Amino acid sequence: MAGQIPDLIASVRTGTGKGAARQSRREGNVPGIVFGGEADPLPINISFNKLFSLLKAGRFKSTLFNLKVEDHDDVRVICRDVQRHTVKDLPTHVDFMRLRRTSQINLFIPVEFLNEDTCPGLKKGGVLSLVRPEVELVVTAGDIPEKITVDLAGLEVGDVITISAVELPKGSKTTIDRDFVIANIAAPSGLRSADNEAGDDAEEAEIEAEEA
Repeated sequence: MAGQIPDLIASVRTGTGKGAARQSRREGNVPGIVFGGEADPLPINISFNKLFSLLKAGRFKSTLFNLKVEDHDDVRVICRDVQRHTVKDLPTHVDFMRLRRTSQINLFIPVEFLNEDTCPGLKKGGVLSLVRPEVELVVTAGDIPEKITVDLAGLEVGDVITISAVELPKGSKTTIDRDFVIANIAAPSGLRSADNEAGDDAEEAEIEAEEA
């Protein structure tokens, strides 16, 4: 199981329809609905400031939340839609779907690199260049991995790490159906500059030889 699933605090929204929604917004909330599963749809209110900060943080629609509503059991939910004001682009309504432990969802899982201190390429001055610090996986809601681990032991300057070289967490798979790059060990800037200069010198020599 992954690390702590973030809590999302909400309150029950009394009444439905446009009038109740407008009242919710006047009180500094964003109206929403929780649907799916065996329970009836639940109208809720979420603090506008809290929701806005979560939206600004990114990946809101691919984050699993533990929804906490007073007098209701906690439930795992994922956002399925955020409606926004046509002019101000601010959230005006949000839809959440309940998830069973067996439900499969797409989530971005962070990548952790092991043995950076012993990696030959890095010890020679190479630089670990991240292409995907997170990888989107299809995972089961009841068994979300905390991270993907990549072992850098034995890797040299110029080596490229692709997803096929990584052991994915059990029960998960990538959303991209091809081998893609996660990171590479780039040459030190000084070495790259020297290589570029050497290439320029060779090109100049070749041009001079052609002109002679």
